[in-house]
Amino acid sequence: MTIFTKIINKEIPAKLVFEDDQCIAFHDIHPQAPVHVLLVPKKPIDSLAAMGPEDQALMGHLMLKVGEIARSLGIEEKGYRVVTNIGDEGGQSVRHLHFHIVGGRQMGGF
Repeated sequence: MTIFTKIINKEIPAKLVFEDDQCIAFHDIHPQAPVHVLLVPKKPIDSLAAMGPEDQALMGHLMLKVGEIARSLGIEEKGYRVVTNIGDEGGQSVRHLHFHIVGGRQMGGF
């Protein structure tokens, strides 16, 4: 059980931004920008690399929610970044698929 599962199950409090039957979004406890929200599917999937064909509709749902959440947070017009980390070398610290929605400042290049 990951920390995200505990948040989904309401065992750990989080500052929620959005929730429906498929996903939950909440403010990151260690923000890297003025706006830093995590979007997490409720289905426990290890990472983007672990998604299968059966997850196609869920992935589409998550991507639509990214845009809706960005609009609700007021970062859509100026721009924002969406990041998911995969594996140790990719910087993944929680083995549950999640997307970082980051904005509110100029993002540096890679």
